[in-house]
Amino acid sequence: MKSYLITDPAFYGSTPNELESALDVIYSHRFPDFALFRDKQTHGYADLAHTFITLSRAYKIPHVLLHGDYHLAYELKADGVHLTSTQFDEITEAKKRALYVVISTHTYEEALKAQELGVDAITYSPIFTSPAKGEPKGLEDLKEIVAKIRVPIFALGGITTEEQIKAVEECGAYGFASIRYFI
Repeated sequence: MKSYLITDPAFYGSTPNELESALDVIYSHRFPDFALFRDKQTHGYADLAHTFITLSRAYKIPHVLLHGDYHLAYELKADGVHLTSTQFDEITEAKKRALYVVISTHTYEEALKAQELGVDAITYSPIFTSPAKGEPKGLEDLKEIVAKIRVPIFALGGITTEEQIKAVEECGAYGFASIRYFI
C-alpha cells in the first residue's frame, strides 16, 4: 500500500522556514512514497515549492510532486504534478514533459476519462468524511472504481487512522493519500 502525503499551509506554514521545520518533523516519523506540495493561498508558491522539493529529496522521498502547475513542476525538476479535476486538458502537456501525472477524480466518468488520457494515477475522493469535501463515497464505491479502472488509485478523503488505511487496502486501492494522517 503506497502512502501519499499532501501538504496544507494550515499545518505546514507559509514560509520556507515553517515548511522546512514541519517537514523535518513529519519526515522523521513518517516516510511517504509520494509527497505533494499543495498550497492554494500563498503568494510565494514557487519559492516554497523549491524548498519542498529540496527537503523531500534530502529525505529521499521516492516521488515528489507539485500541485496544479506542470510548468513549475518541470522547471523545478519535480517528479510529477497533481492536477485538479478541472485540469484534464493539461494531462497531455504534462506527460510530454515526462512528468508523473496524478489527477483528482470524484466520479467513475472522471476516473475513466483520466485513464483514457494516460495519467499515471488518480486520487478518488472523498472516501470518508473530510472537512468541506461533501458526502463521502464510502468503501463500496471505492471497491467498484478499483474493479473498473486500470490505473493506480489513491483513496483520498478523511483517512487518518491505520484502520482506515487497512480498509482501503482491502478494497484493492493502490494507495492512500492524506493531509491529516501525516501530521
